[in-house]
Formats: sequence, C-alpha cells, structure tokens
Amino acid sequence: MAAVTNGAPGANLTCESSGALAPKVSVDRAPLDAYDLSDWAWEFLRRNPDYAKEWRASVPRRLPVVTLSDGTQMLRLRRRYPRAERWGLYAFADPSVAARQAPVFWLPSVNRRLVRARYAKPAHRNEEASPLAAFKVDRSAIIGVDGIPVVILKGQGSHVALELQDAPVLTTPSRLVYELDGLDDLSAQTERLKTLQRFTKRSREGDARSPFANDERLQHALIALDESMNGKTYRQIAIAIFGEERVAAEWGGTSQFLKDRTRRLVAKGHELMAGGYRDLLA
Repeated sequence: MAAVTNGAPGANLTCESSGALAPKVSVDRAPLDAYDLSDWAWEFLRRNPDYAKEWRASVPRRLPVVTLSDGTQMLRLRRRYPRAERWGLYAFADPSVAARQAPVFWLPSVNRRLVRARYAKPAHRNEEASPLAAFKVDRSAIIGVDGIPVVILKGQGSHVALELQDAPVLTTPSRLVYELDGLDDLSAQTERLKTLQRFTKRSREGDARSPFANDERLQHALIALDESMNGKTYRQIAIAIFGEERVAAEWGGTSQFLKDRTRRLVAKGHELMAGGYRDLLA
C-alpha cells in the first residue's frame, strides 16, 4: 500500500501509495533533520488504512486554514469531530499530506508537550505587537468549540503546544504570562519553557537538527512498515533498510541478527501505526 524510497540519513523521502484503502500519494517529505516526535507520530498514523477510510468518509475532508497577519496559520472549528478525536486529533488531517507540509492538530489530552499561558496588557513598548511573532519558528493555531486557542510551535527538532487564555484575537498586542500546572512535573514543565525561550531566538545553521533525525528505530520502522504493507518479503525489507550488500553477506549465515532485527522493525512499524504513535506524543 505504501512504499518509501530511502536515501542517506536526513535525505528527503518520497512516499507513494495505492490500493483500495489508502489515498494515492506522491509527496516529497520535509528533511528528516527537522522532524520532531509529533511529525513521526503523524507519519505512522497517516499510513493507517482505517484512518484513511474514516478521513474519506468525513465531511468536509479539508477545513480552511487562514494565515494571520503575523504569519501564524490558524484553523477555527465550528463543531467537534468525534471520529477524528478517536485518533487523538481535533479534526481529520489529509493522510496524503506528509509531516510539515500542512498543520496537524493533536488534542491536548494526547500531546503532552503543553504549556498554558494567558494574554495580558503590554508592560513595555516593545510588547505592542502580536506575542506569537516573538517565536521564530513555524506556528499554527487551532481554536476549538471551547474558544480556547492552542498554538503549535515547531522548530529546532522539537515542538510545544501553547494553550492560551484571554486571547480574543491572537494578533492582539499583548504579553504572555506563563502558568505552571502544579509542582509534580516541574522538571518537564521547565524543559518546555526553556524550549519556548529557544524558539524566540533565530536558529543558527545546524541548530535546527532534530535529536530524532538519526533515530534509526523510527526511520527503519517506517520503511519496514511501508515495505511490509506493499507485500515485500523480510529479505526485501532488509535490503530496503540495510542495503543489498549487507543482506547478501549476512542473511544466509549462521547469525539470525539481521532477520530478527527486520522482524522486530516490521512489528514496531505496525504497532506505531495501530496506536503506538500516541506514545511518541507523551
């Protein structure tokens, strides 16, 4: 159903899919160096044939995203989408679109990298602008039926979801006052605030490299999943991941390492597609 052509680590991957359940896709994915765990989660979910089937049955399939004056992409929902919520999303995202090519909005209950803040009157002249413009990374916002905006900030190989209170208009000149949600998870909350601080500075060359760019478990599991869904044998899957030369040298030997590793990668890919992608967002 899907096939991935993998180049060197960090190269663009081309995804093509066909079949009755999966939408036809021909998309150049963003460089893996920029991927964060929410991107990987989407890559596995969008390959799920049940998700693709439900997306096709959804009305409307695509919702209008507008670009605000500060460059933030925003989607406002007029109603809830319970079927999409079952997958951890506010609303369905097009499974033919790769990560970073269009915003994907995970529910706060699924995406645990959440920081809460509220709008307040500017205290200084340099705060008389949209507070979101201070973040020098990709920004997309969603306003659900509860009227509470959640802004997804993505950059430097990480992401943070920013839930905003008292924000009638996102571009209103103001300052952000951040809130701590108790003291039990203080270290994790501090880490997310530090990430937001980094997002206010323009990244230098090389800073945007994701700590997950070279995570072979995710890259290899994704390739294994695609090849498996395309009906390839374990040996063919191993060749797609490790190269023909290595497979030719090790596959028929006494060691079962490469065969066992390939089987585990196939199993992991299917596990992540079937719901394990949520663990990447925890």
